[in-house]
Amino acid sequence: MHPHPAPVQALLVVDLQVAFVAGDNPVPDAARLLDRVDGLVLRARAAGALIVHLQNDGPAGEPDEPHTPGWELYLPVAAGPAETVIRKAEDDGFESTTLEDRLTGAGVTALAVCGVMSEMCVLATARRALELEYRVVLPHDAHATYDIPAAPGISESVPAAMASRVAEWALGDEVEVVAHAEDITFAATRAEPFADNRTT
Repeated sequence: MHPHPAPVQALLVVDLQVAFVAGDNPVPDAARLLDRVDGLVLRARAAGALIVHLQNDGPAGEPDEPHTPGWELYLPVAAGPAETVIRKAEDDGFESTTLEDRLTGAGVTALAVCGVMSEMCVLATARRALELEYRVVLPHDAHATYDIPAAPGISESVPAAMASRVAEWALGDEVEVVAHAEDITFAATRAEPFADNRTT
């Protein structure tokens, strides 16, 4: 655990979409997640850090199918060069997207990751960031997932909070896990104007 990490220049908000946090089937403790992520976003904005909202394009019929109510981002996105939306179709937010270019263009070397789902898109995006040699900070109370259902002959159900902790552990010793989102601080980036703040 890293109680007081050095500042980061970017915040990746992973798949904070209506279906997962406010729809008919939100993640457990969604109110806590939303409170912590909202705090991170507000502090990142105030510091002039880059904020990237990743938005998952789910398959037809899924809660996050594009252009359905559940697919919409829950938090409003501020206009301006330091905040953008990048749509994705894979767990890894870097896969077939402009995310790495956006981070490079802003001079980012360190970033924080938050959102859903801990063991899927949050894990995959954080792992890829580590592979790309970014410094990655993961606030324990600002990512979440669902309970894992029981599997006959394998296990009883696994609580969501335990699944989230395992996802952190799976990232190894390079990731900086902090207990509280409020302990993360931000530094300004070299923000470049985005032609369109909604890109693929």
